Amino acid sequence: MGKAVAVLQSNEGVKGTIYFTQEGHGPTTVTGSISGLKPGLHGFHVHALGDTTNGCMSTGPHFNPTGKEHGAPEDENRHAGDLGNVTAGEDGTANVNIVDNQIPLTGPNSIIGRAVVVHADPDDLGKGIIGLQG
Repeated sequence: MGKAVAVLQSNEGVKGTIYFTQEGHGPTTVTGSISGLKPGLHGFHVHALGDTTNGCMSTGPHFNPTGKEHGAPEDENRHAGDLGNVTAGEDGTANVNIVDNQIPLTGPNSIIGRAVVVHADPDDLGKGIIGLQG
């Protein structure tokens, strides 16, 4: 079993821990919690780079090793890093529980060493709502 962890922290008080597990070549399970968010939906993505020296500005675009279009997690044609939205409750906490086939922990398209980004606003899931793409 492959395992990885991402520790999230921002200057705005958002913090969390995200765990990734994968059995063999099966799907990757993503679990964890994020606190300090405004209530509502927040785009949740794996970005191409692991460089967080300038916050989210240095993490690059969504991880997209196969050159596909932006989309929803259930879309086959999407960036591998498009994990949709997480929902923060009134207390500002979002619990994450995702199972995904496009974010392996091993191999040429591994997400190891890449940044996990929680956006301030919702992701439009590739549906073209201006201002909501992650």
